[in-house]
Amino acid sequence: MLNKVELTKWNGFPMTDNRETIPSQFRRGVVELAILALLHRDEAYGGEIVDRLGTYPGLAISAGTAYPLLSRLKKSELITSAWRESPVGPPRKYYRLSRDGEKVFASMATSWNGIKNEMDDLLGMDTTHD
Repeated sequence: MLNKVELTKWNGFPMTDNRETIPSQFRRGVVELAILALLHRDEAYGGEIVDRLGTYPGLAISAGTAYPLLSRLKKSELITSAWRESPVGPPRKYYRLSRDGEKVFASMATSWNGIKNEMDDLLGMDTTHD
């Protein structure tokens, strides 16, 4: 039997008992996939990843969130990194997907698309969610 999660309201969004908003929980679950998707397209340095995700308000993250996540992805051997000279300042660490990272990304993207389609169907059943 599942424990009951107590919800309260904050700024119009429900919050769990640990004060985290539901949209925040959704976002955290997809940020890793978003980073892998960016790196699937092209390599990028950390600040560039933060900036690119920032163009999608629901996926925007700080450098303080990005770098630990990039470190974990590298430790998991899903991404690789290499230092490169920058034309406008100090060298930058560029990240790219590894071969295993490409496989994991493909699997995660397929899963995401399936879940997204199923949720679209469910949410389309009743658009009044009080």
